[in-house]
Amino acid sequence: MVKKARGLTKSLHSPEHQAFCALLLAARAKAGMTQQAVAKRLKRPQSFVAKVEGGERRLDVLEFLEVSQAIGADPVKIIRTLLKSRR
Repeated sequence: MVKKARGLTKSLHSPEHQAFCALLLAARAKAGMTQQAVAKRLKRPQSFVAKVEGGERRLDVLEFLEVSQAIGADPVKIIRTLLKSRR
């Protein structure tokens, strides 16, 4: 079931969330890193990275910044790309 909070749809399966996950996965792949390598940098289990990339887990802003830093990606570029895909 999709819940609404102040008019915003909160769903792990929205097209926007799927696009965000795809961008993170692409950034990790571009960095030539495995999920295990990212997880080690984050001091988290590999399953954390797998759930984020697979769309099973949402990231808050601070977690997003940590993941971006761990893979050497520019978080602003990821967000800009996501915004462009919504148009």
